[in-house]
Amino acid sequence: MSKIDPGWNFDNSYARLPDAFYTKMDMNAVEKPSAVILNHPLATMLGLQAELLESQEMVQVFAGNEIPEGGLPLAQAYVGHQFGHPNMLGDGRAMLLGEQITPSGERVDIQLKGSGRTPYSRGGDGRAALKPMLREYIISEAMYALGIPTTRSLAVVTTGETILREERLQGAILTRVASSHLRVGTFQYAAALESKEDLQALADYAINRHYPNIQTDENPYLSLLREVIKRQADLIAQWQLVGFIHGVMNTDNMTISGETIDYGPCAFMDTFHLETVFSSIDVNGRYAYGNQPKIGGWNLARFAESLIPLLHEDSNKAVEIAQKELYEYNKRYQQNWLTGMRAKLGLVKEEKSDEKLIEELLRIMQNSEADFTDTFRSLTIGTIHKSKLGTVEEYLEWESKWKARLAQEENESACFVRMRKHNPSIIPRNHLVEEALEAADQGDISVMKQLIDLLSNPYAYSEEQLVQCKPQESGEVPYQTYCGT
Repeated sequence: MSKIDPGWNFDNSYARLPDAFYTKMDMNAVEKPSAVILNHPLATMLGLQAELLESQEMVQVFAGNEIPEGGLPLAQAYVGHQFGHPNMLGDGRAMLLGEQITPSGERVDIQLKGSGRTPYSRGGDGRAALKPMLREYIISEAMYALGIPTTRSLAVVTTGETILREERLQGAILTRVASSHLRVGTFQYAAALESKEDLQALADYAINRHYPNIQTDENPYLSLLREVIKRQADLIAQWQLVGFIHGVMNTDNMTISGETIDYGPCAFMDTFHLETVFSSIDVNGRYAYGNQPKIGGWNLARFAESLIPLLHEDSNKAVEIAQKELYEYNKRYQQNWLTGMRAKLGLVKEEKSDEKLIEELLRIMQNSEADFTDTFRSLTIGTIHKSKLGTVEEYLEWESKWKARLAQEENESACFVRMRKHNPSIIPRNHLVEEALEAADQGDISVMKQLIDLLSNPYAYSEEQLVQCKPQESGEVPYQTYCGT
């Protein structure tokens, strides 16, 4: 047990679920842990004394060598459709230390990722490499700054050990903070147990933790399905609006809370194209940018299937109920996306012709190989004609239509203010992320810290951001990202 207490206020409600949902764990000690980066602002939000994070005692906690006061380490069980194929999974390289109750009364999971073998490791070493853990730190913090629901990163430490992937790499552990780690795959696992009591226990737990307002509804499990559908429709629309590509939208990577989770081969799109894929393992483009909304619906269908025993005593009636609710996903997603795209173009009023105007711009962008973020940033600050797209005749015709549409708004100058709030001036560009990771891997964390500082207020439109915001020239080899497992 750790001797220093920076303000841990742990509970372990997940451990009060039936034993089938987890395995209590002994810690997997590492040889020589060392702090790489610590998230002081997040620590303060959690009610922790940020200055104590630097202590060797806390490094031992982040490395999995010590248990914080009140912690109860466990690995969660779940299944997942990986690229459409079901597999028994679980935390194969992660360990839940406990749930921190923050000063505001919020309950959040504190999890170590890369903490070693568990009963769910399926022959793997349970470890993680430094660069993938730092990638998650960068991207999750960037998503938080963009206002997109996400898990966050409290710390990354090296383990002093070498792990073997395609090559020998530095071992590392990331401390992840999440509203919970309840996944669609957790419910699929519960349904596979064929115990209605266990399934109901999990559903009641999820409702109590994330949607307590529906506890008194006539059918709270139907309400749970509705709420999760809403959260995911909102979340994926937000991904699409900033060009974020998750990379592995398996059912074990979709949360019940509606947070983005498991930043593996993720990246932000540069050149706009619906078929953009970065993940080295997504050879068929299942999780391409343009497919993300559809896959979100597919995953939600798997969630609905798991709830069938709780939706109605008659399974046929339960299926009808579920199908009706799933139909709402597409409508809500489309409305969220359309509202967001209107905002990116400065439009407040809702005109029937808006969707056609938006789709026409995206088609021109794709045909012209325009950069997604830079196009909307340039439209926002009036520099679009300095770009390649700004010289394309088809774009110029579209621009005249857009300006005519803007003229229908009550306050045209307010439209551009609106655009600044919805079009980031900077995103974690792939080349910037890679530069930061390479430097950190060589022991220089300053490049990563500077990047995170730039990303912390993506709508600032500062001079430094405008210098760093440009995409890198495309190379001959397409950019790829990797899971790190």
